[in-house]
Amino acid sequence: MLLGPEVPPVDAELGLRCYGSTTPGTGGRLKASAEDFEVREISAYPMPDENGLFTILRIESRMREQHALVGSLARALGLPPGAIAWAGTKDRRAITEQLLSVRAAPIDPLRLDLPGVRVLDLYRARTGLVLGHHYGNAFRIRVSEVPLGPEEARERIGATLAELRTKGGLPNYFGPQRFGEVRPVTHLVGRALLHGDVPGAVELYLSAELGLESGPGALARKAYRDHHDARRALEEFPRAFLFERRMLDHLAQGHPPERAFRALPRELRVLFIHAYQAWLFNEYLSGRLERGISPEEPAPGDTVLRVARDGTFPGTGAVPVSLDNLAEATALVRRGLGRLAGPLVGYGSGPLTGTPLEILGPLLEREGISERSFLLPSTPDIASEGNARPLLLAVPPLGQAVEARDGGTGPSAYRLTFSLPKGAYATVLLRELLKSGSPGAS
Repeated sequence: MLLGPEVPPVDAELGLRCYGSTTPGTGGRLKASAEDFEVREISAYPMPDENGLFTILRIESRMREQHALVGSLARALGLPPGAIAWAGTKDRRAITEQLLSVRAAPIDPLRLDLPGVRVLDLYRARTGLVLGHHYGNAFRIRVSEVPLGPEEARERIGATLAELRTKGGLPNYFGPQRFGEVRPVTHLVGRALLHGDVPGAVELYLSAELGLESGPGALARKAYRDHHDARRALEEFPRAFLFERRMLDHLAQGHPPERAFRALPRELRVLFIHAYQAWLFNEYLSGRLERGISPEEPAPGDTVLRVARDGTFPGTGAVPVSLDNLAEATALVRRGLGRLAGPLVGYGSGPLTGTPLEILGPLLEREGISERSFLLPSTPDIASEGNARPLLLAVPPLGQAVEARDGGTGPSAYRLTFSLPKGAYATVLLRELLKSGSPGAS
């Protein structure tokens, strides 16, 4: 059975079929404007070195998709996109602050005068960034159009947080942004790639009509589905759709879909596979909760991640649970030195047993996917080994302030401030508080 109120269809399609709390939500709207969602990366700064090969930039951006942002910066600097790296992918519909590293000679910040982008700092360093080279993110979020009075809103927020803490945390789902905030299609593209269907993946990326997309982009996708004329589509797709246009340009020149797909940056191509892994994880976590299987108590077939002193999970700290070490794994979790994790299925994740096999085995069979599918013989440069991810996320300390509506008839909004470790999604916490649909799609 589902935990808490019934989830909306958009959440269920992405595997978010459960809530971790049964309390009523506040309702409200998230991301009415970019200013309602501010994200500041908690960065791990590379070592400064005035003779280093890299320039580290700290930038603020507004309403900029990560890969498009990097592409714009690379063009402004006359560099290939691969010369720029980052630690964590940020929300598009937001104001974000983050580090980027550029493998290049000293940079003139005046060359980076781009709309919606501001350079806050830069310095030379001996090393650049890689994905995951940060600690987490700090959020300042405003929820608007809340239909409750101030006291009731505070009570509901407090009751939800208290229940989640009692249950050990909130379900550590991948949020809607992982699948495409406006058009949740990335995991579907990943599924096609895992089946070796690169032409199908290209077709999905260019023309699939899902989610809340509207305007010229939606019209261009519909037109392309009807005529499949890449030259005509280049006239119809908005110029802001950089990656679709890059694909279409190759198709218009008569190149096969496989070459058109390789025109995308590798970081984006990998994202499709990671999104499919995220969907499988969400399905696994929901299946576990629906069966009433504890996300805190290890059982044979589970994995426990060791927790480092700083609260992070070192890559070498995964402990497979068996009957032989069940008591030790349980003690590790109960002492806060370990966290129960679920599989991010990949070619190196090993055979599933126990609860993971019970839940994911039939799903993988229906999908026509196995662990070896992630070797991706058609696109081996984006093969994915797999990993493990904590099932629960500790509830962070939360600063909150309710804004009263004019006339004293109730609040118009409330603000939240909190921090989360890398890999965690603010929208997953917000959906528990709002209980009114997937906040990332608002």
